[in-house]
Amino acid sequence: MPNTKSAAKRLRQNIKRRARNRAVKHMVKTHCKRVLAAIQAGDLERAREEFRLAAKKIDQAAAKGVIHKNKAARLKSRLAQRLNRLSVPAAS
Repeated sequence: MPNTKSAAKRLRQNIKRRARNRAVKHMVKTHCKRVLAAIQAGDLERAREEFRLAAKKIDQAAAKGVIHKNKAARLKSRLAQRLNRLSVPAAS
C-alpha cells in the first residue's frame, strides 16, 4: 500500500502500463502463432500475409519498448527462416 500521493500515482500508472504491455505482448504472440499455423498448413500466400502483419506488430512493440529491439529482430528472423523454408522446395 503506497504511503504518499506520488507513490499512489506511480502504482496507478504501473497498473495501466502493465495491462497495456501485456496486451501488446499477447498480440505479438498471437500474430506469430498465426504465421506458424499458416506455414504448418502449407498455405504460402496466407503465411506471407500473416508474416507481414506479424512483423509490423513486432516492430510496433519494439518501438514502444514493450520488447527489446534485438528480440524483435530475432523473432522476425526466425519467422522469416520458417517462411523461406516453405517457399523454397527442399532439394532431395
